[in-house]
Amino acid sequence: MRKLIAAAFISLDGVMQAPGGPEEDPSEDFAFGGWTAPFWAADTDPFMGVFDDAGGHPFDLLLGRRTYDIFAAYWPVHQEIPIGPLFDRVTKYVATSDPDTATWINSVPLTGDVPAEVARLKQGEGPDLLTQGSSVLLHALLAHDLIDELRLMTFPVVLGHGKRWFGEGAAPAGFTLDRTETFSTGVVSSLYTRAGEVRTGTIGDA
Repeated sequence: MRKLIAAAFISLDGVMQAPGGPEEDPSEDFAFGGWTAPFWAADTDPFMGVFDDAGGHPFDLLLGRRTYDIFAAYWPVHQEIPIGPLFDRVTKYVATSDPDTATWINSVPLTGDVPAEVARLKQGEGPDLLTQGSSVLLHALLAHDLIDELRLMTFPVVLGHGKRWFGEGAAPAGFTLDRTETFSTGVVSSLYTRAGEVRTGTIGDA
């Protein structure tokens, strides 16, 4: 069985929209595209805490259509960055209603009932599935309780508006914090793994 790992850059108030640049996703009048840029430093690589473990283990990418298009336009022409050739080589599953335009090498369109398709992929053989960004797809995966692990890089900024990591329809689930690291710019990298159902109780009870 394959594990599904969801990775994202998020603000303190949970916004994940357009972390990489002003033109990345200005939809819904989002004015803060590129909000992660001021926080990169010598000890804060953009993929540290998100792709660091995955880089040493086989994985396939699972992307929403907008994120797929951003990646497909950027990574094939930035092969000097180590993650670029890796992204070219791996299989890229993309949720799309227009499969004929998913032309990046090693791309596999997912159409129709995408959560069901992802559940089928998880039951099969192959490397783990790794998401990045892809808020619409992510919300569907959370609603269908398909995510096994969260890799979050949280940035010390409040954006107030934008597409958020968690939507209203997320399935309740417990997670365990397996690893955390704080960088010099205040960015916090966190690794969470599934820990069964949500547990409740009364504060103060033995």
